[in-house]
Amino acid sequence: MKKNKLSGLGRQGGASGLTMLVMVLFFGSLLTLVIKLGPAYLDDYTIQQTLEGLDGTEGLSQMGPAQVHALINKRLSVNNVRTLDKKAITVEKSGELVLLGVDYEVRENLFRNVDAVVHFKHDYEMKGQ
Repeated sequence: MKKNKLSGLGRQGGASGLTMLVMVLFFGSLLTLVIKLGPAYLDDYTIQQTLEGLDGTEGLSQMGPAQVHALINKRLSVNNVRTLDKKAITVEKSGELVLLGVDYEVRENLFRNVDAVVHFKHDYEMKGQ
């Protein structure tokens, strides 16, 4: 009888314990980043959609900066975004145009004394009806 050279436990191989540990640490770190920083990006997306939704709002070009801030805050509170500071939004008027600027950063503690800082900056030029 002829023996098959491919059969046998000596020929089988796989990931070593060290390789598995490195993979678990890498994917665990990646998952931690997604869990910690994901909400900041989702809030920023909501802020962008809210501000882009102001374009074409009736009477926007006649509103003062305080009224525009109030309108933005009302729309953000409906979408449950309460972390944006009032100072982060700038409202300027240039004739019929309303210039909106959003500039803020989010700091999130990853572990111990290691923080992640995410900076967002958006500019919009809008015209009301």
